Amino acid sequence: MSLSELRISRRSVAMAAVLAGMVSLAIGAHAALNMRALDSARTIAAQQPGEAVGKRPSRIALVIGNGHYPDANTPLAQPINDARALTASLRRDGFDVDVVEDATRDDMSRAIGRLKSRIRPDSVVMLFFGGYGVQVGRESYMIPVDAAIWTESDVRRDALSIESVLDVMKEQGACAKLVVIDASRRNPYERRFRTFSHGLAPITAPDNALILTSATPGQVADDSAGQHSVLMSELLNNLDSLGAGDPNPAETSKAVAAEAVFNKTRVAISRASEGAQVPSVSSSLLEDVRFGVNDGAGG
Repeated sequence: MSLSELRISRRSVAMAAVLAGMVSLAIGAHAALNMRALDSARTIAAQQPGEAVGKRPSRIALVIGNGHYPDANTPLAQPINDARALTASLRRDGFDVDVVEDATRDDMSRAIGRLKSRIRPDSVVMLFFGGYGVQVGRESYMIPVDAAIWTESDVRRDALSIESVLDVMKEQGACAKLVVIDASRRNPYERRFRTFSHGLAPITAPDNALILTSATPGQVADDSAGQHSVLMSELLNNLDSLGAGDPNPAETSKAVAAEAVFNKTRVAISRASEGAQVPSVSSSLLEDVRFGVNDGAGG
């Protein structure tokens, strides 16, 4: 091999080595980028929904309206109307609503199970029940339409206590719990009981809870002749006046604290009835929960 050929051979080897090194660096850089992308994807996948920067806490609601009870002389006309109207209002305010009408015990149990599965630590959770309610002992029960009630023990067997749903919210770590119970009606079962069961029992608010009932404990409220109950009429007036349909979705100046909305409802009903019907508001709420945010995303 001549000297010139040797030089060319060495030069070729050197160039090949440099090229191989560049290819290796490119492959390494590409692999590093892929690993970074994979790590980022894993981090995002590991985040709970709602943890993304700037995303509002989830707002979920279970709305139950029961009107057709076999033991009642006539159906209750208002609870289903109330449930539908409240559902529409809450959805405008960013709530993800599960609505159930004329619910059996199984229907209510399944709905509570669905609610449980959707609650996250950042969730604002709301329960509405319209229909017949019964107090037994120190608990208040929501009556399903298929309940066969003759004694207090039948209530415990066939109905669902409001306190048990609050316990589900608490166990799942909901950051705030809102409850509206429009069930302080004179029910068709109380004449069968030996003990007092007029109206609802006091409902103790757990941590971070706000509870509105249509009458004070032990009292009953008569249904009005209107499309909605007195409680729902005033509640809807307060909710729907907070800017539903505002042309500017980012507008939040009309948002009002949930506790203020519930208290305004209580005061309006008390004044309109001249004290004959006084709703009850119980609060242990620490979170700043507001209605009227109107952005369709919760908050």
